[in-house]
Amino acid sequence: MLVVYALLAVAALGVLRDPVAGNGSLTRKKGCDILGLHEDTGGTGEGNDSPPVRRDPKTQDPRHWKDDGWSARIVKNEDDDGWAVEMTRDGAREPALIGPWTMGRNKKDPKPLDTSAFHTLVKTATEFVSRSEQQRHATLNKEVRVSARIDDVAIEVRVTLKIIPDDDFPYATLTATDVRGDTLAQVKAPASFKLTATSAVAWIEGGFRTPG
Repeated sequence: MLVVYALLAVAALGVLRDPVAGNGSLTRKKGCDILGLHEDTGGTGEGNDSPPVRRDPKTQDPRHWKDDGWSARIVKNEDDDGWAVEMTRDGAREPALIGPWTMGRNKKDPKPLDTSAFHTLVKTATEFVSRSEQQRHATLNKEVRVSARIDDVAIEVRVTLKIIPDDDFPYATLTATDVRGDTLAQVKAPASFKLTATSAVAWIEGGFRTPG
């Protein structure tokens, strides 16, 4: 499972990890750490908005905290001498979010996890996962509404494109429905098919042929 990295509090905290651009390194501005949890003060704990998931038994260890359907684990940052924190949902094999973690008072060991810090981590991880899922849904599902002519009659048609991201043979389903919701046509299309108002009208008025 692909590990998802996040843009964490960029403007206020200066934390950046961008796997999309191919940059796997963790960076941190001086005086900043993940979620604003500095050495002398903990983050402000807020309520947990995570969706229902399988709950594992609670763990409250300075470097491993588990509750509310999430697990926070402090690990050595392989890119430098610092530390990182991994946020993993219960039942998941890979972390959903990874970011830098601050040093403790001795400038050597990581700052211990506590209830306030953990709740802030859970809130941020939950929001990040929610945004990622919304973006993924928007990427895989497109829709346009057009006016097209069928048998010389102008009608309003809703055309949807649903991409099936199969690892080996990705494809898409192209569907046309009328204003009553009745299906006019449904065909299999290449995953690369670009759905626009122009392409939708051409498909409809071309007899709903399968795109090549």
